[in-house]
Amino acid sequence: MSTLDVTRAELGLIVLYLNKAEARDKICRAIQYGSKFLSNGQPGTAQNVDKSTSLARKVFRLFKFVNDLHGLISPVPQGTPIPLVLLGKSKNALLSTFLFLDQIVWLHRSGIYKNKERAELLGRISLFCWMGSSVCTTLVELGELGRLSVSMKKLEKNLKNSDKYKNEEYCAKLQKSNERTLALVKAGMDIVVAAGLLQLAPKKVTPRVTGAFGFVSSLISCYQLLPSPPKSKTS
Repeated sequence: MSTLDVTRAELGLIVLYLNKAEARDKICRAIQYGSKFLSNGQPGTAQNVDKSTSLARKVFRLFKFVNDLHGLISPVPQGTPIPLVLLGKSKNALLSTFLFLDQIVWLHRSGIYKNKERAELLGRISLFCWMGSSVCTTLVELGELGRLSVSMKKLEKNLKNSDKYKNEEYCAKLQKSNERTLALVKAGMDIVVAAGLLQLAPKKVTPRVTGAFGFVSSLISCYQLLPSPPKSKTS
């Protein structure tokens, strides 16, 4: 491929990435929490960016609760243990509730919904739902990683006399394990971010700590949404 073809392909991937509402939301999220880290809760330009970006992100999440409602009623893969199924469905229900209530918060901040006290109460409830969904995600990922570890060890025993890294099934499981480990780290960070936003431990989880964890969590989300690069043709 010529340099122009490579550049065109790379720009095509960037366009494909930025066309996703989810990707733009996570980029805005990184800006929001990066600003929160810089402001440390103090008035100024960084705090203004934090607040304005937080409000702008809510537009990207309009009707997004439908996605998790669909996941809630969708069938699960056969062989999935009942505890993991229940945790997964709980995550869907909590995340869907968070996204739905978050729209009421947006209506209040936009000046459409006037009841300030109720909007603030629903905002806190929504954040508790988000924290609960992150806890469920953490437990699901731990369980799935345990299942993957057992299956990979069984596969390793069958591949004693060959290079396991040349086996497609083993490589696929290894990649899945890496993806779930990253998702586990992100879910753990989101729990800290939710605790910071709810001010459950204000002396330990300060606005700067919340901002730092939220920024890294956002970068992980951006990475997870990256499109797969096109496979190069071998001669």
